Amino acid sequence: MRLTFIGAAQEVTGSCFLVEADDVRFLVDCGMFQGGREVRERNLKAWSFDPRQIDFVLLTHAHIDHSGLLPRLCALGFRGPIFTTSATADLLSVMLLDSAFIQEGEWTRAQRKRTRQPRADVPPLLYTVAQAEACLEQLQGTSYDEEVQPHPSVRCRFRDAGHILGSAIVEVWLAEEGRTRKLV
Repeated sequence: MRLTFIGAAQEVTGSCFLVEADDVRFLVDCGMFQGGREVRERNLKAWSFDPRQIDFVLLTHAHIDHSGLLPRLCALGFRGPIFTTSATADLLSVMLLDSAFIQEGEWTRAQRKRTRQPRADVPPLLYTVAQAEACLEQLQGTSYDEEVQPHPSVRCRFRDAGHILGSAIVEVWLAEEGRTRKLV
């Protein structure tokens, strides 16, 4: 098993962990980097993996620094399910659409500025409202303490974290080479 810290390592935003085993690759969280101007580029180049090769996502809660790049992940080819609590899924239907609306607004303002200042560089759009809506179709809500098996070698359970509505600590049991390991 290999665990790669993609975000929220030596910082507090961009929570994203890649878990790889013999026959499965999944993410825990897929958060947006937040802060100064340099984060836009980080969000555009957030991953060293191909989103099409990810089997599923386990999402701990709806805060944008944990969920905000899910629409981009889906737009770039991720087609698997996103498992989270039902309350988090409900919150995401508001938060991800709002985030996409902000992305589109910032991009439109940058385009207008470019017409006034032709040398102004306009970065690509991170994701659209339509892409966020499509991403929401991949959500699979679950109850606290209910066991979910997103893959034959993976079982997980979402436990109440008491952070925000729907937030969870995720217990994951991963079977590999005849041995089961627990990650929390």
